[in-house]
Amino acid sequence: MSMSPLILASASSARREMLARAGVPFESHPVRVDEDAIRDSLVAEGANPRSIADTLAEFKARRAADRNPDRLILASDQILALKQDIFSKPATRSDAAGHLTQLSGKTHHLYSAAVIFEDAKPVWRHVGVARMTMHALTTPEIEAYLDATWPSVSDCVGAYRAEGEGVRLFSRIDGDWYSVLGLPLLEVLSYLRLRGDLTP
Repeated sequence: MSMSPLILASASSARREMLARAGVPFESHPVRVDEDAIRDSLVAEGANPRSIADTLAEFKARRAADRNPDRLILASDQILALKQDIFSKPATRSDAAGHLTQLSGKTHHLYSAAVIFEDAKPVWRHVGVARMTMHALTTPEIEAYLDATWPSVSDCVGAYRAEGEGVRLFSRIDGDWYSVLGLPLLEVLSYLRLRGDLTP
């Protein structure tokens, strides 16, 4: 890059790894927002999952931009929706089992939003979508999976990590793989290239 490194407003190890492997110089500056309160408010207002993901990403970017108004800020958020039902991260193993039971045998969507701020204003945004079709799982299968993965998947919406053992839960995944991981990376890189901050 020909400027100060991008600020990633996230503590996500997956997002950090994606940017690092793509050769994007960045600094990780995690921010705190009350995601549950914002999500619940938007759901109550009838917002769709795509809009919720986008709004949460913008809240995070704005918080980081307030602290670093002269820097380029990237923030992202991911929403899991089964039709109009929005899932959150499982607080307990019992929650995780319940989420997997609900998702079993069905197709849900992951919406991964990215928002970029420059000069403390939003200048670019994108929402990537992936369709995730899960095998019909028995209760013993769910319990065996959680025996192997809990509590490491407690920070994963849907109680799975598709880049790990969680991929075995799925019969089909359609859409951008990077969006499955939590960041529409190709679109982010294309924007940075258009700005002249990245070369092929």
